[in-house]
This record gives sequence, structure tokens and C-alpha cells, in this order.
Amino acid sequence: MIYLSAFADEISADPAEQLDTLLIHSIRFVEFRSIFGTNVLDLTGEQHEQFRTMLKERGMGLSALGSPIGKIKADEPFEPHLERYKIALDLCDFYECPRIRIFSYYIPEGTEPESHRDEVVRRMAAKAKIAEERGVTLLLENEKGIYGDTADRVKDLLDAVNSPALAHAFDPANYLEVGQPVDKAWNLLRDRVQHFHVKDYDTKLKKNVPAGEGEGMIPQLITDAVAKGFDGYCVLEPHLVVAEASYGFTGPDRFGDAAVALQTALSREGVTYA
Repeated sequence: MIYLSAFADEISADPAEQLDTLLIHSIRFVEFRSIFGTNVLDLTGEQHEQFRTMLKERGMGLSALGSPIGKIKADEPFEPHLERYKIALDLCDFYECPRIRIFSYYIPEGTEPESHRDEVVRRMAAKAKIAEERGVTLLLENEKGIYGDTADRVKDLLDAVNSPALAHAFDPANYLEVGQPVDKAWNLLRDRVQHFHVKDYDTKLKKNVPAGEGEGMIPQLITDAVAKGFDGYCVLEPHLVVAEASYGFTGPDRFGDAAVALQTALSREGVTYA
């Protein structure tokens, strides 16, 4: 079954506006990245209590913690970052959501990705071991400038770590931005995908567009995944107004365009969703 979710901070910094806008579009899950302009890992305990209450009052839940874990350079100290990772693990318990979106480290300027492979694998394996012990699944997202920016390197990481606690969050737009053909990435990784980020991209315009309007093959990929038994979340991350390395914004009106585009595309393919 497909479950629709969204990075709701693309709608607004205000959590009430985030959640109420999602409900207008029949979306009941959130990929929790930030509220009040503050990252999920930096919120106070009181803010987390308030947000959890807001979710429960609306009958909503989380698809994953949209953490920034792995968004440091591959040669930066690992131990302080590991402490932040443990915050994310505790939040999984707090929200009863055993999934964390992660990354595979920025490549320092002037160096080649291959020179950092062993260290990236070591770090990913350490996190996966802890996640496995905690009953959490890590969802590795591909992104430009990160070690795992191409499908070959994502697969290499998944194979090298070889943990049931590490899976792939497939982002077609991010593959397109690094010149990776989406069909080739999908054919290589389809069996490792447990999570979709619904972000489309037009390579001619060099901008993000609603699902189905770019070259991300989003309706086709999701249809193929469902046919092979996919049971998970498709998470709207439209980036229709702002698309920066660590920040994306769409706003409530354009978010509506993004939601309708995805829902229409899925219905056209005969894919049911909740």
C-alpha cells in the first residue's frame, strides 16, 4: 500500500498551518524535518510534546524523521555527529516512528569520492549497527555533492554495509541533477527502495516541477514498485519555490499544486493510496 506523506515545512514554518494544509489534501503523514524554522534535532522537549499532541489531535503520524544526519563532510569528526544521531534515535521512540532519513556525507572540495569510501562505509556501518539494535530503519537519500549521489555509489554503500537496518530513499530529481538517468538508477536499486521522495525535475529548465511534469518518471516508478509489492511512503518534497542544498520551500498554494499532481498521476495509473 502507498501512504502519502510530505515535508510539511515546505508549506510553512508554523506547525498548525503545516498539518492543516496536509489534511486539506488528505495527507495524514509528515516527514518531520522542522517547525518554527528549527531542525527536528534542535527542538526543545516541550516543542516535541506540543507537536506530538498536535499530530494526535488530528489523527496524523510521521513517515520518518527527516534528519540531517550524514550532512557533514566526510573528513569532519564523526563522534559529535554520532551524538546527534542518538537524538534522532530517541525521537523515533518518542514519536513511535522507527524510520530516519539520512545522508552519506559531503565530499570535501578538491577530493574524489572514492578517496573517502572506506570512511563513509565505516560511518554508515556504525550507524546501521546501532539502528538495528534499536529497531530503526535508516533511509539513505541520494543527493548532489554527497558520496551517495549516483546509483552505483548508493548500491555500493548498501552492499558494503549489508544491514537490514539500511535501505534507500529514492529521490529521482536528485539523480537527475547529477546527470544520472532515472531509469538506470531505478533498475539498479528497485529492490533496495523502501521510501520515495516525490520531487520531479526538468533538466532543460533546470528547475523542480510537480510530479509527472519532469523527467523523474515518478508515476511509472511508483506503479512498478507497487506491482512488485512495495508497502511504504511516497513523500512530497516539491521544492517548487526554493531549492537549496539544505532547504526547500513551496508554500501552501504551490503545495496544493504538487499534491494534486501526484494524486492525479497515481489515480491515472490505477495506484491506490492512503
